[in-house]
Amino acid sequence: MTKRKIQYWVIPPEADAEFVAHMENVLETYARPYDPNHPVICMDEQPVQLVKETRRMIPATAEHAQRVDYEYERNGTASIFMFAEPLAGWRQATARPRRTKADWAREVAALLDGRYASCEKITLVCDNLNTHTPGAFYEAFPPEQARDYVRRIEFCYTPKHGSWLNIAESELSCMTRQCLHGRRIGELRVLQEELAAWSIDITDAQRGVDWQMKIDDARCKLKSVYPKILL
Repeated sequence: MTKRKIQYWVIPPEADAEFVAHMENVLETYARPYDPNHPVICMDEQPVQLVKETRRMIPATAEHAQRVDYEYERNGTASIFMFAEPLAGWRQATARPRRTKADWAREVAALLDGRYASCEKITLVCDNLNTHTPGAFYEAFPPEQARDYVRRIEFCYTPKHGSWLNIAESELSCMTRQCLHGRRIGELRVLQEELAAWSIDITDAQRGVDWQMKIDDARCKLKSVYPKILL
């Protein structure tokens, strides 16, 4: 029997007006000039398995590479939150034990109280998960405080099957390859330290993101996504 390869893609739907509307909203957001009082922030998240070593590793020598036993122990899971400000060349990865509405709201609130404390408003690009909502702040903070946070956020949701439009997803992919791939991290504290070190190093080493696709490009290259209008 001949084996056939399978390639997995995020395939956009055909003739989907809602997809188009959200996509163009994201593309229009990315086309804005940089405004320090109203920056565009992208966020995404992913689960990760915490894995502990069961045996002591043997350090590398001049003759041999580092040797690690194939056995390991699962030690629960964590959720990584990625935030990126494309035009400023800044990104931050953090980790929490869970990915609830309250966890997400506290991560966003920490940015509003920290890096963006002096900003009148931010635009937050994220996918349309049920945890990424204004209501999440009311599950984490008193009503007055929650309202203050929500008032300062302009939400910009990527369309379903359109996660490729989120720059933070690309940052997550880079972080996974550069920081986590081929490693066993068994404690949340260690994961947080490694993510913090990666965030600092990559922000210092890289510039802003040069997003190329514009609305006119999408209307030309993704014609099948746009509904056909019968006049």
